[in-house]
Amino acid sequence: MFPIRDHNPSGRIPYVTWALIAANALVFLLTWPGASELQIFRIYDAWGMVPARLIAGAGAETLFTSMFLHAGWMHLLGNMLFLWIFGDNIEDELGHAKFLGFYLLSGLGAALLQFMSEPMSQVPMVGASGAIAGVMGAYLLMFPKARVDVLFIFIIFFRIFPIPAWIVLGIWFAMQVFGGWSVAAGEGGVAYWAHAGGFAAGFALILRPWLARGGPAFWARTHGHPPHPEAEYDFAKSSIPQVKRKR
Repeated sequence: MFPIRDHNPSGRIPYVTWALIAANALVFLLTWPGASELQIFRIYDAWGMVPARLIAGAGAETLFTSMFLHAGWMHLLGNMLFLWIFGDNIEDELGHAKFLGFYLLSGLGAALLQFMSEPMSQVPMVGASGAIAGVMGAYLLMFPKARVDVLFIFIIFFRIFPIPAWIVLGIWFAMQVFGGWSVAAGEGGVAYWAHAGGFAAGFALILRPWLARGGPAFWARTHGHPPHPEAEYDFAKSSIPQVKRKR
């Protein structure tokens, strides 16, 4: 199951969101395809965030450069899908320049929490997931009841369901916290605490704009929905027939 779109159109062209997607794609295309495993390791080691190196007083720039590196096609495409779905609306609320600062600060918060969770780790952390998690945290506060279309795949059948953002994003955040504890117990290698840290940073950073709109009064006016007509799609449901269970 994964989100594929929301019903929350933006009022302005999301130039920064598009530019971030293009920058991540360009860096990936310049570093990954055709590179040997050794070359990729050297790129990650040089530009990824390595906690042990930060402890030694070096590599501060990697807190930002690591946001633009990815560990494969699926890593890149998954991150860019989430940025495309949720980024335009937060950019619409903050404006282009402030959204870029918000994105980078969310990524910084993500890297710092991951650093604190494993300060002596020598494994490079790469990916835009933490910064994008910040966008998701902001989206949760601003539009908790915006509808998000989630694709559920059941073996050979699939179906699209519109689900409130607070459910989709709340479950996602809970999975990151659970995953972080699993890694602490010696399982897995995903930077779950970076995801959780980015989400929390984005939520905190959007608090002031949310309060400026009235805070709870903003929710009272919008009932948690986008403060404009929601988008409707012609193909909200799968046309694949469902096989009924025989009694």
